[in-house]
Amino acid sequence: MKIQRTFLLLLATSISLTALAHATQAQATQPNKLYQQMAREERTAFIAEQARGIARRMSNTEYEFTPAFTADIGKAVDAYARRIGNDGGDRLWKGDARFVFERGQIYAPALIAAFKKRNVPTLIGLYIPLIESEYVNMQSPNSVGALGMFQFLPQTGAHFGLTPQELLDVEKSADAAARYIAQNIARFKNDSMKEALALLAYNRGEAAVGRDIAAIVNEKNKGCSICALTAARNQLDATFQNENVYYVPSFFAAAIIGENPQAFGLSLQPLSSYEAKR
Repeated sequence: MKIQRTFLLLLATSISLTALAHATQAQATQPNKLYQQMAREERTAFIAEQARGIARRMSNTEYEFTPAFTADIGKAVDAYARRIGNDGGDRLWKGDARFVFERGQIYAPALIAAFKKRNVPTLIGLYIPLIESEYVNMQSPNSVGALGMFQFLPQTGAHFGLTPQELLDVEKSADAAARYIAQNIARFKNDSMKEALALLAYNRGEAAVGRDIAAIVNEKNKGCSICALTAARNQLDATFQNENVYYVPSFFAAAIIGENPQAFGLSLQPLSSYEAKR
């Protein structure tokens, strides 16, 4: 009996120490001040560290972002941060970003489940709809005809077996988006940044991204192909310059805030923690 009590005591101590270690590690990754209060150098270091962490979680590899690409992510982070508490209400693209991330926690379990089912990085499923629609299930087509939370064009939806009405079903559109991303990760499988290229292809189209890579990426800059494309924006078409160039930096910015909400003054847990309990 004494041996059993001793064993239980040691087990409890081990569990307590493990929990303390995890708590200490989590605390160590959080800044000691809000992002909005950081000096420029502190913001740059925070963004660089967090962007690498997001990439690592998405790909299980290390992305070597260039300083210029990190700066592009930083601009997008700053744009979101300025909207936190801006008293702009829940207006799309301009309102208080707190509403956006609060909607995100509602939809997170379904988004995570859809992407996990297709063996696609769940962070991609969480943050594509943030930059596409701010988690609003768009009922009316936009200027180019896109619908739903994932902003699929009807012809793209049809390719994945969805009718225009089904594009308004969040779970079905999430599944189609997961299949689309998986298809493009496979397409760019020989590139170390295949996940980032799949994200760009979601916005630009896989054929166009393939042409861009052929025109821009070479032995000298292939270590960060997404950085090379972004840096060469003036050599690519007007659509890339005016729209596509911002897509991947915006994704990383959204993920940095969504996975570190308290560092931005948001009273939420990381969106990836809202996974449905089985």
